[in-house]
Amino acid sequence: MRTPRPCPISSIALTLLFFFFAIGAARGATAQLSSPLRSLAAPPDAQHWDFQGQAQPAEYLGRKCIVLDGGAAILKDFEMRDGVIDVDVATPAARGFFGIQFRLTEDGTTAEWVYLRQHKSGLPDAIQYTPVLSTGLNWQIYNGPGFTGAVDIPKETWFHLRLEVAGAQAKFFFKDMDAAALVISDLKTGVQRGQVALADLTGATYFSNFEIHATPDAPWERHLPPMPPSTLTKWSISPAYDALARNLERPLSRAESDAISWQDVEAEPPGFVVLYRYRDAPHPSVTFQGNFAKRLEPQPGTKVLYARTSLDVDHDQVKRLLIGYSDEVSVFLNGKILYRGRSAQGFRDPGFLGIVNPENDAVYLPLKRGRNELMLAISELGGGWGFVCRLEEMESGSPG
Repeated sequence: MRTPRPCPISSIALTLLFFFFAIGAARGATAQLSSPLRSLAAPPDAQHWDFQGQAQPAEYLGRKCIVLDGGAAILKDFEMRDGVIDVDVATPAARGFFGIQFRLTEDGTTAEWVYLRQHKSGLPDAIQYTPVLSTGLNWQIYNGPGFTGAVDIPKETWFHLRLEVAGAQAKFFFKDMDAAALVISDLKTGVQRGQVALADLTGATYFSNFEIHATPDAPWERHLPPMPPSTLTKWSISPAYDALARNLERPLSRAESDAISWQDVEAEPPGFVVLYRYRDAPHPSVTFQGNFAKRLEPQPGTKVLYARTSLDVDHDQVKRLLIGYSDEVSVFLNGKILYRGRSAQGFRDPGFLGIVNPENDAVYLPLKRGRNELMLAISELGGGWGFVCRLEEMESGSPG
């Protein structure tokens, strides 16, 4: 049996980009139904599925099934808001990313996705929920409780998956249909209806006995986490630029800043500014994730944008800025650079994931009385483009 080779994230990103564009093309040729409640058992054939990339009917472990290995199978003529999806899965792969996408948008670039990683079996992120926005995965931003879960993924045997979608929430079941392996308290795309697909970035995976049951629409109620009071929430962002064409240690001149068409955006709880919501996801081929020695090399295809906000204070003071970001940042205050850092997957050590949280780094801001301009240059390589900032008071060394 062939053992799958480890797949660097650059190849995964290119595969993702391919089949999301393919999904968009397939949707254009597929009748869109918004009929009342429906149930469907979909055999593994071209009559019921649009096969994209490395996807086709197969037989495995005595069953007729669909095999995916860097591709997708989109269910034809079926749109769903709420419902229950059941499917059996088997995989011989040692490494991979496979699962269920739902509420695919008309252009095929945005969806909700719950997937599993064979190489993470038994670890806290064996299961991952991520919103896909503008073809970009956001697993570096949305992580932890409600987004990841631990399961033991068996090899070369059939096991059952179930996904229950109701309003802005979902539950994912793995083998045990009585206890959810992952409870998704808040689906992040905001899309309420779309198509359903089986998807696989890499690692041969087989799907059989697919059934889907639409259910009555549940109330649409967002369950957002609290917003910490120290969070900087109001920002303006620039268009995206080629990061390698710019000197990211040099602040924008006043003339450059005035020439930019800035877009006002607001952080979502617990403070993330998720940039794929506003800009297309880049998909560069990242060399250092396959070779740690190349981590300081330029990465062609990297995109950057600028984000700015104002800080008003009534006297000169120093405050601590807690900042999480993906994947690179320059921090400018009042036209001067204070910090340049990289928090990309595989950069700080080969196993580093680049998960975004406000404890990634700290920068001390010497604020002047009156209005101060804080500007960030945020570069993206993959996994989620965004940042979070919290501004904290310095601890006083004396009473009073």
